[in-house]
Amino acid sequence: MTDEKAGMDWATGLDDRRGKSTLSTTLIAGFALVAMIALILPLHLPIGPNNWDTLVYYDAINRIRAGQVPNVDFFAPVGPLGYYLATLLDGVFPRAQPMLLVNWALLPVLLPSMALLAGHVAGRSRGQALALLLPFLLFASLPINLHAIYPISGFDGYGHYNRHIALLLYVLVATLIFARDRRLLVGLVALLMLTLFLVKITGAVSGALLVGYAVLVGRLRVMDAVLAAVLVLASLGALDLATGMVWAYIEDILTLLLLNSGSLSSRFVTVASLNLNVVAPCVLLLGALALAGWRESAGLSWVRMRSLAASPAGWLAAVLIAEFLFETQNTGSLEFIGLWPVILLVLVDWQARRDWLGVLVLVLCMAVVLPGLSAFVQRSARAVFATPFYHALDLPDLGTLGHVSVKAEIAERAPIMLEHYATHQESYRDLAARGQMPSYILSSETDYQATWLLEVQQGLVAIRAWEATAGRQLNGVFTLDFVDPFNRLLGREPARHVPIGVDPARSNPPLTEQTLAALEGIDAILQPKCPLTVNRATIATHFARALQGRRRVALSNCWDMYLKN
Repeated sequence: MTDEKAGMDWATGLDDRRGKSTLSTTLIAGFALVAMIALILPLHLPIGPNNWDTLVYYDAINRIRAGQVPNVDFFAPVGPLGYYLATLLDGVFPRAQPMLLVNWALLPVLLPSMALLAGHVAGRSRGQALALLLPFLLFASLPINLHAIYPISGFDGYGHYNRHIALLLYVLVATLIFARDRRLLVGLVALLMLTLFLVKITGAVSGALLVGYAVLVGRLRVMDAVLAAVLVLASLGALDLATGMVWAYIEDILTLLLLNSGSLSSRFVTVASLNLNVVAPCVLLLGALALAGWRESAGLSWVRMRSLAASPAGWLAAVLIAEFLFETQNTGSLEFIGLWPVILLVLVDWQARRDWLGVLVLVLCMAVVLPGLSAFVQRSARAVFATPFYHALDLPDLGTLGHVSVKAEIAERAPIMLEHYATHQESYRDLAARGQMPSYILSSETDYQATWLLEVQQGLVAIRAWEATAGRQLNGVFTLDFVDPFNRLLGREPARHVPIGVDPARSNPPLTEQTLAALEGIDAILQPKCPLTVNRATIATHFARALQGRRRVALSNCWDMYLKN
């Protein structure tokens, strides 16, 4: 072959690879464009369960803008990166609907990573690249979890960081299995592991298991894994030297472990039972692949065992274990979507088989992926189709935090319930004293989330009215509730060293002198009363020392203010 001919063949191959990767790049660019348009528009979306979890991010955004550093200046239940990326998007898209903004907070990392991987895979097979990319874009599209915890259609305002981790693990698994370029493999592994750690440490634990498995089976060279680890540790070291947040984050995680010391075995049972429609066919698929390996095996030599570990069956087992471990720490997620790249590997490996075992493997592969696919599409379709028929709540002072809509019946019910709670406070005090909530799943009920937003609206109006009457502007507030949206809405600076997302059962660390000193400098501590619940009463008791020496002011039917004299 002449040099000229070789050069033409190389150029043709390069153009061919570029052409194959163009579709993947176009799809990702189109997805990003649609997301940006959606963030620009002042959309009102159907409210879903635990919508107030979304507003925890907005509390963090307000604190970051005030110069506070996550995990250093306030206790946070997860890592700092999601909060910083949400702050970035909020600065660029100030009118964005909160659930969409928080759901897409990790796109600045996810989309470029997936673009690099999909473009690389497309050079070998456009079909495989699309098979990796399309499910990823689908699951990244909307704030929807795979399991519904309330029957009324709406978008899920909780589990955002769990969905972020699920998508990051999806890209990591796809990278470890399908990346062939050493620089791309090391670079993406380092980037994804760093991101996993800084979003939620349990995701990094599962990711480390997968990277370790890749080294074990020879998919990732030891020196490449060491190089990726050095890049991650060097980045974390530099970040900690600059901000101190990495060590503070680790301390917060250790505190969370002490606060959440329940049985791990019971969590495994819960995950297995909730996801039996995926776990059961996955185990059967493992059995079918093991049977095929045994039939084709000439013995159980070390070489054969290593080959089996590197096979689709080995990867399926490893990813199932890693995903299972991660999901034991979650409520609300895109459970087990990290299995999808492995299923693609199985399908590629078995595509030529036409015997009964090949048909069985194909059926089981479909059984693993279809439950998650159908659940996401069905729940997303319900929420999207309901949007034009839902009614916006009357929340004129909440800005984008009030950009939600509800069924007509709930729009009518929510103000009635707020008035009911105000009128019958003693009844709910009695329930709280008995350790009972007004409803067993109160925060998961859509109508309560709507009522809670009306309660916040009432409190905001009452604070402004009091300030106008008293001729005094409060320097900030602290709210004895799960989430504190008032400082953002009022444009005030929150106290340092107080947690965000105060859940008495999971994320309320012991009260320190540092926290008390910070709260002493805040003009007002707010007590919500519509209704008084076990959680609210527990939070008030926890911070009781901070209320000493303050004057109680009845702001409204649903709010008391403990004022610093």
